[in-house]
Order: sequence, then structure tokens, then C-alpha cells
Amino acid sequence: MDSFLELIFQLLGGLGIFLLGMKSMSDGMQAVAGSSLRRLIGVVTNNRLAATLVGIFVTCVVQSSSITTVMVVGFVNSGVMALSQAIGVIMGANIGTTITGWILVLKIGKYGLPILGAAAFGYLFSKNERRRYTAMAIMGVGMVFFGLELMKDACAIIKQMPDFEAWFSLFKADTYLGVLKCALVGCVMTTLVQSSSATLGITISLASQGVISYETAAALVLGENIGTTITALFASLGATTNARRAAYFHVIFNMLGVLWITAIFSWYVKLVPQIVDVDVLQQEIVDGEVTFPGTTAAIAATHSIFNVINTLIFLPFVPLFVKFLQKIVPSKDYKEKPRLTDLDIRMLETPLLAIEQSQKEIERMGDGCLKMLSWLGELREQSAPDTSLADRLKKREEVLDHMQDEIAEFVTKLLSGNVPHSVSEEGRRQIRIADEFESISDYIQDLDKFDRKLRKAGHRFTETQLESLMHLQQQTSSYIEKIHEGLVQANRNTMTQTEHLAKRIRDLIKTSRKQHLDELSTGGIVPVVSVAFLASLNAFSRLRDHSYNIAETISGER
Repeated sequence: MDSFLELIFQLLGGLGIFLLGMKSMSDGMQAVAGSSLRRLIGVVTNNRLAATLVGIFVTCVVQSSSITTVMVVGFVNSGVMALSQAIGVIMGANIGTTITGWILVLKIGKYGLPILGAAAFGYLFSKNERRRYTAMAIMGVGMVFFGLELMKDACAIIKQMPDFEAWFSLFKADTYLGVLKCALVGCVMTTLVQSSSATLGITISLASQGVISYETAAALVLGENIGTTITALFASLGATTNARRAAYFHVIFNMLGVLWITAIFSWYVKLVPQIVDVDVLQQEIVDGEVTFPGTTAAIAATHSIFNVINTLIFLPFVPLFVKFLQKIVPSKDYKEKPRLTDLDIRMLETPLLAIEQSQKEIERMGDGCLKMLSWLGELREQSAPDTSLADRLKKREEVLDHMQDEIAEFVTKLLSGNVPHSVSEEGRRQIRIADEFESISDYIQDLDKFDRKLRKAGHRFTETQLESLMHLQQQTSSYIEKIHEGLVQANRNTMTQTEHLAKRIRDLIKTSRKQHLDELSTGGIVPVVSVAFLASLNAFSRLRDHSYNIAETISGER
């Protein structure tokens, strides 16, 4: 019983530290390589090879194929990524996740604890954010190795327990049925732990201690490839048809791969050790325990070579896969997208990509405001206003209201997690800009209301007033357009470069108001027209103020 408890405690503790290490390494590397990840969003094109390479790189950075595939499902669900692009990235993610095995090949397990300790000091006491996250990533590496050592020690206890060892001996990949049985066990283990890296670590620990053979470990790894697809499947629940197609592809791709590799399994497991030049039967005595050091490299190679070959086999058939998925998961007859933004909660796993997506939505809000101003100009010039265009303007204002709510909700959830300081600052800026754009849309809608009320009462603005309002609108449109351009380009000089436009609008408002007051003295203006004109001038003043606030925020002034 004491041995059993020691086994359970060490295995659980080792697994927990291993998983925490993987997360720390992932979070740290995401923060350090964040700018590269953000640029990669725009690189993913319909070029299958490029998409695959992006999948490999992103997975190597985030240290989890599950995070990558869930992120891809989120992108497809929001319409940011096409299904063909997603398929390429998912295939690349399968290759990228094999880097974990090669990290474990490094024979520095015993240095895991000092690496963890040294990096912890850097993480706790460094004031530079980039250094802190670099230390966090190194700390994660230390935890991974330390956790693996604990799991190895736990697996060594199994050899002292005949009943347990006898149970493990039931799983042997010496027949085709045995290979399938081991693959099924690997699949179930990964499904339960929700991390193929963790089950790979356990598999390597068992094999290096001689509890299971290299062949059995190789079969387990194949099953782990299928088990890791469950995360994307869960993520696709309630998602759009295209997102579910991407998740189903992940399952089909991995299952077909395991199907053909098991058919040549006995030949494959003999070839791999020769390729990496290791002897899986070579023994080494460490602290009185017999170990098999060659198995770690052989298992890592088994994992990598299989995924590379599988990707190369299926890469030419991506268009056929897209057609097949469209057939088995048909499109629905109604609009599936219930939200107005392309934001998806699944992206919160990767803060630096999530903040990029919310930025895109804020840019869409800016586009919406510019369209509203254009429609307002058309309506003002018409002698009989186009009701459908007026309704479209009103509808767009409501859309921007809801978009602002969705962006605020998304960014607030993002900031509630452990995110880099740069993401935190960017998130706060985005919330403010979204609020300013929403206010701009309100005042544009107000300007149309003033004009419509006058028309209903049988009045119109005077020629002079119309000329002033149209001139103001042109200047305001130019001002907001320049600020929007600065937002898209992340131009820190936006406020300085648009200062003259802000001043011009302010001067025009003052001149128009003075001219109007002079006209009032003649007594030729109907009171309701006067009120509407002054209210319109005030609305343009508020448009200028909110636009100025956006320029300030982009420039980092406030």
C-alpha cells in the first residue's frame, strides 16, 4: 500500500508540475514572440504549404497543438480564416506538437529543478516585462523536466510492484490487434488528460524505465494523436458549420494517418531507430535502476516522422477534403452568425492573437462611422430623402452600439486573465476607442434626426445653413478618415498630423454659429430651424471632440 500511494502521489505531482510547466512555457513564449504571431495572421493564405508552415511555427511557440487547433476553429467560426487555410494550419500543428518529444530527448532532466529555481528569481525580480516572460518560459522548461523526473521515479516504483507490472505487460504491440489496443489506450489517456504532451511525457517515462517496450510506446503515441483531436471537437460545439468542418477534419486526418501507419507498424518501428541511430534495447544503470535511454529519441522520432509523412501524403488533397467536408457537413439555410463581431471566446487562449482580432473589429467600427457620414451627406442633399437609406443609417448606428458591447465584453474577459503588460495597455486603449466610435455614430444619427424633424414640420435649412453644414461634414469626414488611417497603421503621430484639421473644424463651427446669430437679427429664420441648426453645430462639435479623443489614444497621449 505504501508503494502504491508513493506511486500515485509522485505520478500526480509530476504530471501536475509537467502540465504547469507546459502552460508557463507556452504563456512565456507567446508573450516574447507575440509580434511574430500577430504578423502570421496575415500570412495565412490559400497556399497550403504556407498555411502548414504557419501551423508548425505557431504550435512550436504555444507548445500545444490543442491551443492551435482551438484557435483555428475560433478563426473559422468568426469568418477570419477559410476552411482550406484552416486545414493547412491544422496539419502543420500536428508536426509542430512533436517538438515536445525532442525537448524531452535533451538529457538535462536532473537540471530541471535548478533551471526552475534560477528562472524563478528572474521572473520574480526582473522589472523588464520581456525578461520576465523569457524567465517564465525558461521556468516552464525547468518544470517540464522536473515533472518528467518525478514521473520517471514514479514509473520505477512500478517495477517493484509485480501486480502492476503484470498489468502493463498485457499491453504489447507485438500483433496488429495489440497495436490497436495500445493506440486505443493512448487515445483514452490523452482524452482524459487533455494534453498529448503530458501523455507523451508519461509514455516516455514508462519506456525509459523499461516498464513498457519501445514498440508499445510507439503504438501509444499513435493513439495520442487521435486523443488530442477531442479538444477541437469540444471547441466546435455550438460553432458555425465551417468551424465544425475544421474540427472534423482534424479527427479524420489523424484517424486516417493512424489507420495506414498501423498497417505497416512492424516495419515502421524497426526503421525509425535506424534512422535516428539509437539502440532501444541498450541498458544503462542510473542510481541502481536499469533504464533504456535510447527509447526517448526513438519515440520522439516515431512521433515526428509519422506526422511529417502523414502531412506530405494529404497536403495535395486539401481541395478534395474541403469538398468532402462540405458534403458531410452541409451548410444551413439560415444565417448562422449570431454576433455582429468576428470575436470568438476561443481566441482568449492566445492573448496576442485575441487582441489583434479585437483591433480588427474596432477598425470595422471606424469604417461604419465613415459610411454613416457618407450616407448622411447623400440624405441631406436629397429633396425627398430615401427612406431605405435613412433606415440603413439608423440600423448601422444600432449595429455599432452592439459591436461596442461585444468588444468591451471580449476585451474585459481577455484582461481578466494573466496577460502581458503590452496586451493590457492595448486592451484599455481599444475599450476607449470603441466607446468613442460608438459616440460618434450616435451624433451622426442625431444629425439625420434634426434634418428629418425639420422636413416633417415642413421646413428646411436655409441655403447658407446647408452650405455651412455640408462644408462641416466634408471637413469632419476628412478628419475621421485620417484618424482611422492612423488607427489602422498604428501611427503614433496621428494627433500631431491631424491637429490642423481639428482646428479647422472648430473654427468653422465658430464662424457658422456667429453667422447664424447675425442672420437671426434680421428675423427671417423660423425658430424651429434655428434650434435644429444650432443643435447640428453642437453635434459636429461633439464629433470633433470624440474624434480628437481617438487621435489622442492612438498617439498614446492619454
